[in-house]
Amino acid sequence: MVRSFAPDPVDRVVLDRLLQAALRAPTAGNTGGTAWVVLVGEGETARYWDATTDEGWRSSSPRWPGLSRAPVVLLAYASAAAYVARYGEADKADQDADASALGLQSHEDNWPVPYWTGDAAFGVMTVLLAAVDAGLGACVLGNFRGEEGLGRNLGVPPEWRLFCAVLVGYGDGDDHRSPSLDRAVPEPGQRIHWGGW
Repeated sequence: MVRSFAPDPVDRVVLDRLLQAALRAPTAGNTGGTAWVVLVGEGETARYWDATTDEGWRSSSPRWPGLSRAPVVLLAYASAAAYVARYGEADKADQDADASALGLQSHEDNWPVPYWTGDAAFGVMTVLLAAVDAGLGACVLGNFRGEEGLGRNLGVPPEWRLFCAVLVGYGDGDDHRSPSLDRAVPEPGQRIHWGGW
């Protein structure tokens, strides 16, 4: 993850490749219930920062200057309603009646593991891998505050939820090393279990 960006613009052709890769990520039931809002340049990216940060955070965060220079902010959205509707369609409702019963779940709160969350994550990971392949830096910022105001400002329909933001650009070489890198990571044998736990 890159957390300190140069302000250099990213070529539109490269951005198109990243976004086309995201649209090829897996989508449960071929629902296509994920979407992206692309903010390019200081004027557009400021709309994201204005909605999701405040002056107190900006003045106290050592990462703010480097993050704020990212020339592109990609906003990953997902629609639970799209998946609930899709899995209520005949081909899914009949198929799922004896198994998951997702087609019978008329509300998103009834889904044990939301497919829209997985699909949004698949798309974000695809963008991150494509960014690396393109020689770009990127980082993911979670959805912690300002989603409703941001959505209104950008004209996002209310049934779409912000999954996360992906900052994209060229690293400036002055990245702040994450203290998380000093944390011990479990050995592979603690995380991979052959034939059972």
